[in-house]
Amino acid sequence: MRLIKIKEVMDCTGLARSTIYKYIASETFPKPVCLGSRAVAWVEDEIHDWILEKIESRDNVH
Repeated sequence: MRLIKIKEVMDCTGLARSTIYKYIASETFPKPVCLGSRAVAWVEDEIHDWILEKIESRDNVH
């Protein structure tokens, strides 16, 4: 298991920082893990699973 910082999350998803936090607020994106008073990171596998869900939903649209 690996934790990744916001920059890598942005690179993986193609989303802007503000969009990521908007999706977190609407509970449609994986929540970050608190590492300290001002540091968070995401579980890499959860981000990849989220991306795969987006691909699957795209492929299931008729």
